[in-house]
Amino acid sequence: MALKISKRGGVPPFIVMDVLRAANERAARGGDVLHLEVGQPGTAAPRAVIEAARAALEHDRIGYTDATGLPSLRARIARHYAETYGTEIDPERVVATTGSSGGFLLSFLSCFDPGDRVALAAPGYPAYRNILSALGIEPVLIETEAAHRFQPTPDLLERFGGRLDGLILASPSNPTGTMLDRDALAALVAHCQAKDIRLISDEIYHGIIYGARAVSALELSDDAVVINSFSKTGWRLGWMVLPPDLLRPVECLAQNLFISPPTLSQAAGTAAFDCRAELDEYVAAYGRNRALLLKELPRAGFDNLAPADGAFYIYADVTQRTNDSDAFCKRMLAETGVAATPGIDFDPARGNRFVRFSFAGSEADIAKAVERLKAWR
Repeated sequence: MALKISKRGGVPPFIVMDVLRAANERAARGGDVLHLEVGQPGTAAPRAVIEAARAALEHDRIGYTDATGLPSLRARIARHYAETYGTEIDPERVVATTGSSGGFLLSFLSCFDPGDRVALAAPGYPAYRNILSALGIEPVLIETEAAHRFQPTPDLLERFGGRLDGLILASPSNPTGTMLDRDALAALVAHCQAKDIRLISDEIYHGIIYGARAVSALELSDDAVVINSFSKTGWRLGWMVLPPDLLRPVECLAQNLFISPPTLSQAAGTAAFDCRAELDEYVAAYGRNRALLLKELPRAGFDNLAPADGAFYIYADVTQRTNDSDAFCKRMLAETGVAATPGIDFDPARGNRFVRFSFAGSEADIAKAVERLKAWR
């Protein structure tokens, strides 16, 4: 007897997690590993966040919250938009989620039906297209180039020519770190409004930038869905800002899928907004790592790099060294101990020519990695 297995599980793997497993296996065998594959900060949570979590454990029952999150947390997030972007939003539009991943799932389920078509940039975060595919929604990959700063444009969307029901933007993006300036974002917002395309703006790296400030879609539109996150680690807490027509659909989905986000993380997350000085120190450390890689990677033979305006990734064109980024990264790990992610995770058609390096780890590890790569050919 053959028992049924859903086709939903047939989506491609999240390759960076396969790389992490291989790196961990190497470490378990006694080999050393320098982790430049995962976008996980090497820093701990700020002290006030730890204290808030400790206080909640000691004094609170840690029961369920509303499906949309603690009212105090939602109010503090709304205040963040006024302080950071000069944009007033009703706290009722804020929904706390189980990581940004929970926000992606809730947004896709509430905005689109099976058979709908949603555009996203290639290269781009692989979980977008894989979650869409698992839900029966067609991901439409818009191939971007360095000339487009690896971001979609209205012209690229028009050139595609088919019906689009949604567009996912990421600024700063993963894997390239490129950002949309205000004019470029406004042009895409206007295009989506004119074509009745639901815009989902992934803004989880807005706190990690190295130049001009990031622009939120909320500054330009009340119709966009904005997704953000507190952490790239196991706290698993994110949030959404929704247009009014999606509030009840998302709440009902969240009630059934998640019940509520992790209560302990919500208590801790509320304190994070008052840790600006400590968090700015973390970003300054990422900036030093970024500067080191931008300077030293060309000396190691990686001389065609995306600009990395934000986030903590360098996307490197390795065409002169390989046409198989997966095999290249496996060899790099085996011969140098440096773990990096092949570009095929982010761009199935052209990623064989690219590698992503994460500089979220410690400064010491980044320095060791570049020295090994310079010695490796």
